[in-house]
Amino acid sequence: MAVHKAGRVAAAVAAVALIGVAVSACGPDEDKGGGKVAEKPAPKPDSDALAGVPASVKGGVITVGDPKAKHTVKLYEDPRCPICKKFEETGARALVKPVADGKVKLEYTIASFLDKNLGGSGSVNAANALRASVDAGKFPQYHAEVFAAQAKVETDDVYTPAYLLKVADKVKGLRGAAFDKAVNKGTYEKWVGEAMKAFTDDGMEGTPTVFIDGKKPSGEAMYDQAAFAKELKAAGIS
Repeated sequence: MAVHKAGRVAAAVAAVALIGVAVSACGPDEDKGGGKVAEKPAPKPDSDALAGVPASVKGGVITVGDPKAKHTVKLYEDPRCPICKKFEETGARALVKPVADGKVKLEYTIASFLDKNLGGSGSVNAANALRASVDAGKFPQYHAEVFAAQAKVETDDVYTPAYLLKVADKVKGLRGAAFDKAVNKGTYEKWVGEAMKAFTDDGMEGTPTVFIDGKKPSGEAMYDQAAFAKELKAAGIS
């Protein structure tokens, strides 16, 4: 499984960024993002289907779905990680219906190590904004838009507060005084540090990392919706 490494060098299916080394995981047609929200964002999960699903925060983890759901899928992501974006556009689609149906809860740990790897503060800014979107009741929708609006070139530090607010314009009902202030002022930066500590304490070395009821999906199944759906079905989730 291709992951973005937060520590030691390891073989991966796609190129990844390593600590101290900026390596693009994008394709040959990459170009500068220019700090603008993409006019034609890549396909993303139908997050609107999760509009009525509760989201809550405990420690450094954001939980989406019925807290009493029988199954748990843990997701470790960094907002600047292009392979996380790939997962969100493919395998993650298979999670929408089970979560909406109350069969699964998602536990997100949002890491921010790529700022150290690549320079800048985009991961911290994005994680802060994602935390603020929980209070606004729009986390699933905003989470999808943030990854869809990721820089075309991994090293571009596009996730400024102003850019993140432009991304928020795509989510009906998200913008408001409280959300905008939290994004501009970095209200949840302390929480961002707590989330990064949770990532480290859990022994994670890279993103995306996913566990289905405590077990990792096999190989490249994460990057194909049908294949990931089979992994979920094997765990009793359909």
